[in-house]
Amino acid sequence: MMKRKTHEKEEIKDNTGHKTTDNKDNTENKETQSSSETSKTPTNGETGATSGADKVIAEVRAVEEKLAEMQDKYIRLSAEFDNYRKRTLREKMDLSKYAEENLLLKIIPLMDDFERAKQHMDSDSDITAVKNGIDIIYTKFGEFLKQNGIKEIESLNGNFNVDLHEAVAKVHVEDKDKKGKVVDVVLKGYYLQDKVLRFSKVVVGE
Repeated sequence: MMKRKTHEKEEIKDNTGHKTTDNKDNTENKETQSSSETSKTPTNGETGATSGADKVIAEVRAVEEKLAEMQDKYIRLSAEFDNYRKRTLREKMDLSKYAEENLLLKIIPLMDDFERAKQHMDSDSDITAVKNGIDIIYTKFGEFLKQNGIKEIESLNGNFNVDLHEAVAKVHVEDKDKKGKVVDVVLKGYYLQDKVLRFSKVVVGE
């Protein structure tokens, strides 16, 4: 009888031991699963780092797109400027060529007048008619010069000016008012618009 009770106690003890072991195994499995789930879930630090990296990549792409756009604009602007430069140079060359043509066309009629005057000088004995013809040509030529922006520098009896005159001689004058002034013009000077085209060659009183 005593042996039977002892045997039953041992069985109860063994059953209790198995249950304890099962509980321990279950606890270990739960801890392993929890650890696995924890390793799979990103931490706040990792999430922030990923977000910051994406932001940097987006900024780099935006800068690259802006740079490509600026390079495209620069290439287009450079090409447009090169075309403008070539067109302007061509227009200047054409303008210079056509300006000379217009000038020559205006001179040709004066040459015709000189030829007619020369013919009259050879065949006509009337000096007055020849003189009048030459006066007409002179007047027409003066008008031609004015139309092209050329005008005479008024020098006689004016003060000597090194910016306008070139003194070829000095003469003694009795009148004190004429000292330092132009008393004679050897060769007329001319303006082209506001620029001195040719200096007047003058005689200065002293």
